[in-house]
Amino acid sequence: MLPKLVITDIDGVWTDGGMYYTADGDIMKRFSVKDGWGVAFLRKIGIPIAIMTGENTSIVQKRADKLNIELCYLGVKDKVAQASQLCKELGISLNDVAFIGDDINDLPLLRLVGFSASPANTPDYIKKEVDYVTSVSGGYGAFREFVEKILSDNNMLSDTIALFTD
Repeated sequence: MLPKLVITDIDGVWTDGGMYYTADGDIMKRFSVKDGWGVAFLRKIGIPIAIMTGENTSIVQKRADKLNIELCYLGVKDKVAQASQLCKELGISLNDVAFIGDDINDLPLLRLVGFSASPANTPDYIKKEVDYVTSVSGGYGAFREFVEKILSDNNMLSDTIALFTD
């Protein structure tokens, strides 16, 4: 299934799920640059990417801005409702969506999309409900692996990589 939209959670998928605090109380998050290539691959083949996270932090917005991800939804309490609204706007169904998430608040949407995934360090009760579990943990390239799995399953990985190396 080649999705018409890829949705991703952030904390626990693009980050290791930790919250780092400075002495002044500022929060920091660690992102893997590897995941940026997953975004680049999808963009190159015309598949939109949406970030959907329960967190409402400028850190996530700054990462989305850096990667030119326009569909960035912060502070989402009901991911199914937000994803359904986005699908309606795009003229697609949840079955046309691939989603990677890692925790309880992601489970309702994971159960409804056409292709679901979670990182290796996700709780077992989440892993058993998804279509694919990455070999790496969140924050260490799990999103990129998820994208590469989609491309590989659709016999598009080599051709997509060639778009960047030829």
